[in-house]
Amino acid sequence: MLSILKFPDPTLKKVSLPVENITGDTVRLVQDIVETMYAAPGVGLAAPQIGMLQRIIVIDIDYENPGKNLIKLVNPEIRRAEGELIWEEGCLSVADFTAEV
Repeated sequence: MLSILKFPDPTLKKVSLPVENITGDTVRLVQDIVETMYAAPGVGLAAPQIGMLQRIIVIDIDYENPGKNLIKLVNPEIRRAEGELIWEEGCLSVADFTAEV
């Protein structure tokens, strides 16, 4: 399991770089992020939260059935969005805080 950076660690404010090539190291990093997220426990974790400034995020959209709907994103982009959904969200890097987003 990797260590999760906590606010106000300055790394959390830095811009992540795109992943140029998906290598064996990238695959291992994604798996380490997944394992760290579940151990925390959480439902989402990004590479910068473990100190790696790469555009990688993992999300489990079904917290009641861990692993069943796991999403692993490398270099994600929002290309289109419509509608609005307000949901309460927390962050593994900001302890004991949730807000509607």
